[in-house]
Amino acid sequence: MQELEKQFHIHCVEGDIGKYCILAGDPGRIPAIAALFDDAKQIAYNREFNVFTGYLEGVKVTACSTGIGGPSTSIAVEELHNLGADTFIRTGTCGGIDLDVKSGDIVVATGAIRYEHTSVEYAPIEFPAVADLDIALALREASEEMGKKTHVGVVQCKDSFYGQHSPERMPVSYELLQKWEAWKRLGVKASEMESSTLFVVSSALKCRCGSCFHVIWNQEREKAGLDQQMSEDTSAAVKIAVEAMRKIIIKDKK
Repeated sequence: MQELEKQFHIHCVEGDIGKYCILAGDPGRIPAIAALFDDAKQIAYNREFNVFTGYLEGVKVTACSTGIGGPSTSIAVEELHNLGADTFIRTGTCGGIDLDVKSGDIVVATGAIRYEHTSVEYAPIEFPAVADLDIALALREASEEMGKKTHVGVVQCKDSFYGQHSPERMPVSYELLQKWEAWKRLGVKASEMESSTLFVVSSALKCRCGSCFHVIWNQEREKAGLDQQMSEDTSAAVKIAVEAMRKIIIKDKK
């Protein structure tokens, strides 16, 4: 019997992966996602890529970690797609930008600012990074059904975590600070590190995708002296992603 060829990074083979995939940056978050599947089993764990596959509504689904940032996210999406995946939902964390976005809220991305470089190797910068409308609506509905304060709109994606949090000490502080001011004036909801890559790579591969985030903190609310309390419990965002995927599966069946 011929041995099936493994994907180079995620170490999965044909038959391991569902058409529907939920992505998270943190490998440690994948078991919590898989716990909401039926009959989930770990398939592989290599580098930052922890992979579980199970079932929702009788349909095979996969949870896969991507690590932090665009390069490893693009690798995960490419290799999952090689094995038949075509629908992706990212669940993760973000920092609020808009003053209305508070710790513990949920942000659903409709689009993403491409302030990273991975997506530029897929599409010209003029091409927008946008979520699939049906997935964005499913995420919003799932979040509201859970009673979460839900913000829907554009998020900013960057390559440098510390470029956001300590821009003043960077040699290019003049650019970082000016761009950040622009994001604020444009009403951008939050900052994170993967969605613009996910959205553009998915467009290039003719896949559907969407993202939702748990808000950990809002540095603009902190600067403004507004009350907030750090929130690191991502369980709601995980459940929202799974329930949104369930909604998409049910809709596809119809």
